[in-house]
Amino acid sequence: MSARRPRSRKSAIADPRPGAAARSGRSPDRSRQARGAWGERKVAQWYREAGYEVLDQNWRVRSGELDLVLLRHGEIVFCEVKARRSERYGAAAEAVDRRKQVRIRSLAVQWLQANDRRGRVRFDVATVTGVEVEVIENAF
Repeated sequence: MSARRPRSRKSAIADPRPGAAARSGRSPDRSRQARGAWGERKVAQWYREAGYEVLDQNWRVRSGELDLVLLRHGEIVFCEVKARRSERYGAAAEAVDRRKQVRIRSLAVQWLQANDRRGRVRFDVATVTGVEVEVIENAF
């Protein structure tokens, strides 16, 4: 019977899987999370200034999260927010691929049912690159 060797601390740190930092006892880098939260607040403010009401922010269920749910003129808007320091690795909006769009649509149905809402629906993608906000209405 062969005994499994425990992984060294070095291999746990280099482990690219989610939660690897937590398993290694090292604190994870929270700068991306902070940028994302900051970007969501900045986009929410942009929508408020444009006359939208924020109905929900960071609405979570087991299958995922909706960044922003907004309302204006009877239209419910589900907005996915992507924040990046720069476009060095591509445009932030490109991260909202077909699979992500399907998930957001499914979450939107769940939100509508949970909040007993009906009406016109729109899906936007908002990007924050550096400090610039860009909103793509009817993105998908």
